[in-house]
Amino acid sequence: MRKMESAPNMPKPTTPTGPLQPADPEEARQVAISHEELVIATEPRSLIAEQFRGLRNSIHALNPDGASRTLVVTSALPREGKTVASLNLAMALAELSGIEVLVVDADLHNPGLESYLGLPRRQGLTEILTGRLDIDRGVRRTSVEGVSILGAGELPGNPSELLGTDRMRSLLNRLRQRFSYVILDTPEAMTISDASLLGAMADGILLVVRLGSTPRHYVEQTYNSLEALGGNVLGTCLTGAHEEDTSKV
Repeated sequence: MRKMESAPNMPKPTTPTGPLQPADPEEARQVAISHEELVIATEPRSLIAEQFRGLRNSIHALNPDGASRTLVVTSALPREGKTVASLNLAMALAELSGIEVLVVDADLHNPGLESYLGLPRRQGLTEILTGRLDIDRGVRRTSVEGVSILGAGELPGNPSELLGTDRMRSLLNRLRQRFSYVILDTPEAMTISDASLLGAMADGILLVVRLGSTPRHYVEQTYNSLEALGGNVLGTCLTGAHEEDTSKV
């Protein structure tokens, strides 16, 4: 599976000035999606948006029984477009009838999901896994129908230790009961083990690769490592390619 997109300028995560607070479940619904890289919302008729829909169709075709699925999105190196891919794919999936999608910021090192959506950082995944927050107080519906998010929350001292617990596996099972697809936006896999841990729990892994930037041997090494550790790599998502948008001609 491949898709092409322009290179994103990743917003810096909002730095909280004090302890994170629980989110108002409705606060994100009032914030419109405006970041230009989130093309399913901002340029739905563009070539890039159609390529994301093609990626969506490929993933959805692998799920003929319609069962709930969990999908890890990772890359070999940082800044390859994982969060952009996760959000665009989520919005594309939500265009399908009856599909509810949750995007989880599972990057407990450098979270960026809320920042990309123009939302304040709130309590989230960390607090749920440590028993300090109920799922209903962490999940927020966005302004895109059918798309919800769960932020990272506070950054723990040892993210891998937290994500590798039975609590994480139990949380994924609970989220499967509520959402058609759960997309986990994770850190780069070559230098951080979190994607491998989560990939072994999830139904599939999507590997994001930036054209002309990521050395081929890094991609192959990451792919082989994820598979060797029990992950099911479904395919790659190519970012950073530039093609003429014939939809505007």
